[in-house]
Amino acid sequence: MIDVGNRALAGLGVGIVSVLVPLYQSEMAPKWIRGTLVCAYQLSITAGLLAASAVNILTYQLPSAAAYRIPIGLQLTWAVVLALGLLILPETPRYLIKRGCKDAAALSLSRLRRLDITHPALIEELAEIQANHEYEMALGADTYKDMIFGEPHLGRRTLTGCGLQMLQQLTGVNFIMYYGTTFFKGAKVQNPHTISLIIQVINMVSTFPGLLVVESWGRRRLLIVGAIGMAICQLLIASYATATRSTDTTTQSQILIGFVAIYIFFFAASWGPVVWVVTSEIYPLKVRAKSMSISTASNWVLNFGIAYGTPYMVDTTPGSINLGARVFFVWGAFCILSIAFVYFMVYETSKISLEQIDEMYERIDRAWNSRSFEPSWSFQQMRDFGFSESGIPPTEPQLELQPSNASTSQSDTGGSTATATTATTNSQDAKMLSQLGHVDLSY
Repeated sequence: MIDVGNRALAGLGVGIVSVLVPLYQSEMAPKWIRGTLVCAYQLSITAGLLAASAVNILTYQLPSAAAYRIPIGLQLTWAVVLALGLLILPETPRYLIKRGCKDAAALSLSRLRRLDITHPALIEELAEIQANHEYEMALGADTYKDMIFGEPHLGRRTLTGCGLQMLQQLTGVNFIMYYGTTFFKGAKVQNPHTISLIIQVINMVSTFPGLLVVESWGRRRLLIVGAIGMAICQLLIASYATATRSTDTTTQSQILIGFVAIYIFFFAASWGPVVWVVTSEIYPLKVRAKSMSISTASNWVLNFGIAYGTPYMVDTTPGSINLGARVFFVWGAFCILSIAFVYFMVYETSKISLEQIDEMYERIDRAWNSRSFEPSWSFQQMRDFGFSESGIPPTEPQLELQPSNASTSQSDTGGSTATATTATTNSQDAKMLSQLGHVDLSY
């Protein structure tokens, strides 16, 4: 009973960390490296899985209770490292803006960007964050209901996040991670524990290509390429196993190991890290934490379902489906579904700030057109004037609010001269602003 309670408490901690770590990383990172930093979250997970696999190999044959106490005890080390690290990290500026602490947000942003608090780029970024949050709140409240029915397109974004997290599990990766040793043993693979360790090494090393290309390739392309590669590997494994019917055990084992390793490469370079990147970016500030909690919960629900249901799919015991290697047909089908889901639902979020993602969802109707999006709105102007001079032109009533030369003309010569000078200056300013309309001053 004590063990169950400890496991439940540990599960609660893992669930909280899996929401907050990518959320924190995306909110504190500059846009040009945001994807890479969030990918580092998955890299750390794969390093932990590799370490756990190595510890298991070293301890599983111990004759005493140390066989399970040592692996569990070593988990405490990393929990302490995480807890101590949190003590020196600042709150994210966006969270502080949401709480109304503008001065604290400025200090936090100054620390994260290593810029003076009076630096123009820092002031501009902070003002845009605050204006964007005020704009979001003007569109509706920050309740769980608004995650579905709120604007701009919050329901679509929530569906995108949950769909990605569920499909990440349905690609079959945790079938390999949880039951790889048992499955390899059933497939007559020699040294299944060693093979599982090699798979974990591939899993960690293959995450590095994802870190290197997530910004240059973009999220959509990397996810689609990864899903295509995974689908091919899964379907080839299942097709070969079905065709041979275990007539050549040695060759089948080699084919199985080879294509599982290639599959892990594609997953670790794409769907492993990039799903966390996308789900940490696409939500607006007002519901970002709530939406992340729901999408991450959908990941863990499918994680539990696959862990619980997979033995019935591959076992040879009475009452089981006994798919064996044909279970890869199931995972391959979901990989094909993943390709279509990314194409139709996932917007390209690389190279733009979290605030500009709101603009993209308002202006771009189709996900496959999002790669050509160029941000142009200023949320500060949206807040102050109701429109952005650098983006959408004002409507007729808004034009009436602008001063005109006719309405400001005066009868005396001095007043007319001042008005003319002001009009000339405004014209020069407008010309300068139009030239700077696409210059991105954010860090």
